[in-house]
Amino acid sequence: MPAACDSVLEDIEDIVSAEDLKPHDRQFVRRNVFPKVRKRNSQKNIQADDDPPSDSIIPGAQKIWIRTWGCSHNNSDGEYMAGQLAAYGYKITDNSAEADLWLLNSCTVKNPAEDHFRNSIKKAQEGKKKVVLAGCVPQAQPRQDYLKGLSIIGVQQIDRVVEVVEETIKGHSVRLLGQKKDNGKRLGGARLDLPKIRKNPLIEIISINTGCLNACTYCKTKHARGDLASYPIEELVNRAKQSFQEGVCEIWLTSEDTGAYGRDIGTDLPTLLWKLVEAIPEGAMLRLGMTNPPYILEHLEEMAKILNHPRVYAFLHIPVQSASDSVLMDMKREYCVADFKQVVDFLKEKVPGITIATDIICGFPGETDEDFQETMKLVEQYRFPSLFINQFYPRPGTPAAKMHQVPPAVKKQRTKDLSQLFHSYNPYDHKVLVPKDPLLMGKMVEVNIYEAGKHFMKGQPVSDARVYTASITRPLAKGEVSGLTEEFRHAPQNGTNWKAQPSAEMPVKTPLSWWMALQLPWQQEGGGLKILSVSLALLAVLVIFYYGEMKKEL
Repeated sequence: MPAACDSVLEDIEDIVSAEDLKPHDRQFVRRNVFPKVRKRNSQKNIQADDDPPSDSIIPGAQKIWIRTWGCSHNNSDGEYMAGQLAAYGYKITDNSAEADLWLLNSCTVKNPAEDHFRNSIKKAQEGKKKVVLAGCVPQAQPRQDYLKGLSIIGVQQIDRVVEVVEETIKGHSVRLLGQKKDNGKRLGGARLDLPKIRKNPLIEIISINTGCLNACTYCKTKHARGDLASYPIEELVNRAKQSFQEGVCEIWLTSEDTGAYGRDIGTDLPTLLWKLVEAIPEGAMLRLGMTNPPYILEHLEEMAKILNHPRVYAFLHIPVQSASDSVLMDMKREYCVADFKQVVDFLKEKVPGITIATDIICGFPGETDEDFQETMKLVEQYRFPSLFINQFYPRPGTPAAKMHQVPPAVKKQRTKDLSQLFHSYNPYDHKVLVPKDPLLMGKMVEVNIYEAGKHFMKGQPVSDARVYTASITRPLAKGEVSGLTEEFRHAPQNGTNWKAQPSAEMPVKTPLSWWMALQLPWQQEGGGLKILSVSLALLAVLVIFYYGEMKKEL
């Protein structure tokens, strides 16, 4: 190897020459060196500096806007989430622009509903709003690209909405999508005695079960709500009684299939309905939701008796979807057209004036012109006063999406043809319109009918008619929280039922050792936990200490 220099270094210290600074001199020079401040000129850094640290955010002080799409079950979930947030201190606003956070409660039945949901997420993000997603869309497909990085509250986890909202406001992404179980058995969902804000203070929507027993090839809701899980009769009756005590005069029963109620817990729908009828005060009414034909067939006699009861609306929603047995088989609907007709004919005979509502899907894969004409004949025969017409949309992940599709133009034309048929007849409907008078809201009064249309009858109150009040007490004001017990109202003041314990459930990026859990009064032992930072807890202690010192000085 060639020499690189004339002399060989014996030690690394030999590199230092006599002219080099000694260690003492280096230390002296270092004292005169000052760090240079780096200026942050980018808008991104300025914005980051303006955002307060998450631990400094006081929970419960923000405004929340809630938007719900879809069925009455989804609307009930939205009311429960609004009630819990308001009970905790958040302000529920109707003004989306002034809200700090948007809670978007979605529906996965059809493409247009999900499109509206997706567009709302984009609008919220453009407006720099915090976002929490709920409902069937994120529950069924939480890994979709447009949901990445966003907080999600599952359909069976709505009793934990407060903690999800709080963590989202702090800048965390939280996802709670699990099922509620008791000893391994799936439950109907969150507790029924949660606080809620009814959109209509006179109407209580009660979900009697979640999920269903079917496996319809077109249905995406099954992916979100799962198999049948029913609430116990006692809990449902107690919820109804509580509602009447808050001025409600109508109970709406809802689920993915009310007719299947109780099959998983050893009871049935008529048994529940008779128990509820006993709890309904005079003048108040019960309205039954959707039931599929297979599960109502065996209860026709009892159902006719119940629907004839003076405190039960003579109304039933029975979806047929198609009048072609071959199409029903492809849909896996588990009944034939003859079954549907048997149910309708029996109820129309035994329940005078009953209103039968039904659903039709136009353009299901494989539907021929002959199949569709059978459906048209069925509508002509029964002249359903309430008909929900749906153009078929293939939902991702469903068997029907993989089937041979009917051309879009054909689906559109069939939808138009059926709509025209529906609008060609004018059956009297069960609704009566009277002149708008706030004093008549939630009350019954005798009227003279002077006009009837497709979806209405107009009436004028009889001059000397007695106005009957169905509610047994004053209804809650619009926006007022339902279900707040006295124990809960006073809990923040006297400290009752507030239990702090370490949390092991929050999927946040912050170390769990930095968090404390505060159990909300309406949550069960081991259930959802309300998260507070230690710094916030210390702040509360400091405030108390400072207040105590002021009292000493005074």
